[in-house]
Amino acid sequence: MARRTIEIEGETWDIYPSGRVTFYTRDEFGLVFENGTGSDRKRRVTRYSPQGAKRPDRALAELSDARLIEFFRQSQPAWTSPETRYTGASG
Repeated sequence: MARRTIEIEGETWDIYPSGRVTFYTRDEFGLVFENGTGSDRKRRVTRYSPQGAKRPDRALAELSDARLIEFFRQSQPAWTSPETRYTGASG
């Protein structure tokens, strides 16, 4: 699975497509932001609609760091998202 790493407000976040298939899978996909491990892990999720028909890993690779930061700022805690089965720390 494709991954990106970015620093946001002094924290390092791994970013990857959620892999969840939905009705809208041809138009959008989930991005998971993950920081830390174990009980200290924080996860956040947002949805993204790339321009044109692209695979999620390719579309993620083409996003600028600035755009990823925008997506992070609009993301929600993992426990609010079906992409992560409503689990995860509330980061």
